[in-house]
Amino acid sequence: MDASPPARRPKVVIVGAGFGGLTAAVKLAKAEVDVTVIDRHNYHCFQPLLYQVATAELSPADIAWPIRHVLRRQKNARVLLGTVQAIDLENRKVVADTVTLDFDELVLATGATHSYFGNDEWEKSAPGLKRIEDATIIRRRLLMAFERAELSDDPAERERLLTFAIVGAGPTGVELAGAIIEVARQVMPSEFRRIDLRTARVILIEAGPRVLPAFPESLSDYTRRSLEDMGVEVMTDTRVTKVDETGVDLEHGRLDAATVIWAAGVVASGAGRWIGAESDRAGRVIVEPNLSVPGRPNVFVIGDTAAVKRPDGSPVPGIAPAAKQMGAYVADVIASRAREAVPPPPFRYVHQGDVATIGRRAAVITLPYVNLKGMIAWLFWCVAHIYFLIGTRNRIAVAFKWVWDFMTFQRGARLITDQRDQI
Repeated sequence: MDASPPARRPKVVIVGAGFGGLTAAVKLAKAEVDVTVIDRHNYHCFQPLLYQVATAELSPADIAWPIRHVLRRQKNARVLLGTVQAIDLENRKVVADTVTLDFDELVLATGATHSYFGNDEWEKSAPGLKRIEDATIIRRRLLMAFERAELSDDPAERERLLTFAIVGAGPTGVELAGAIIEVARQVMPSEFRRIDLRTARVILIEAGPRVLPAFPESLSDYTRRSLEDMGVEVMTDTRVTKVDETGVDLEHGRLDAATVIWAAGVVASGAGRWIGAESDRAGRVIVEPNLSVPGRPNVFVIGDTAAVKRPDGSPVPGIAPAAKQMGAYVADVIASRAREAVPPPPFRYVHQGDVATIGRRAAVITLPYVNLKGMIAWLFWCVAHIYFLIGTRNRIAVAFKWVWDFMTFQRGARLITDQRDQI
């Protein structure tokens, strides 16, 4: 009697190799499935440290790793470079610019991008910080502002060039403000002859009543005091009404600034439109308790692309630990289906805390049972971020770089690699 042919292994396609997508792929290493990861970049970026690339503390290679290298030993996984154009749910196909993929299970982990609240024309003048390309653009504008101020003989133009406006006082805005003021007033003054970088202005603009609104009020107040002690000008209850190449219009007047950085909001990728799914106001797909799309049990949405609620009804935050938890959970669901086992219970997010750095010596951290601030929080932040970096080489390189820069006030990644931007 002829042996029956082996059963076809389910095909799992994961779109996006951020924290959620990559975690799902790695968690499926031992599952009886074939995994394809497709991303428009060939690398995974550790986004929490992008602000250090933007402020010349680290180079892009310190916080990014080739996806193929991360999955090189996973026999059931392959990596493809491409940008998804459409998804055919009826025929179970993912259509990209480079390939068309069949799938049995689909995981959409395409992240989020900047939200300008209907004013997308502001993006050219005020880049956000979500990708390595964003970080290098901001770094270039920051360093070119110093160089052009050195060349200028016009006091008003010098003042504009040495004014840096950051819109949005969440963790990204706070971290950028603290890092830029340190670069201007501590790292680079001795390197310029005609300008006094200690006169540089860094203005942090927030529409709400306080910085770090997701943190306890006591830590928010501490953060504001710390930033102001460093020289950052904090403007709360202040809305931006216009952004252009020379600065920003505020409710209460005009602020001339050569460098404007947007840290005020995000919107989900277009995954919801691809699959015609119901989405919230930020474009995040509303999902079932097992993170699948309603009516499409084989399509999952995770990370910043998904609108997920906690038991108390509050939204799961768009942070890396949440995306990783979702990725691991969806991998468990898919693996259980492949072996025809009982699926795991509904997804339940476990909040591990929030963190924001204020400078070289201070941070604020909320943990489940304790809040930390100051130097001890900064040390905790350093250890945690080094631990979560991928690869021993990167952990050693970043740790050494931080220690060296802490002792010497130097920043070695101050490279202006493209001067096409005009300030």
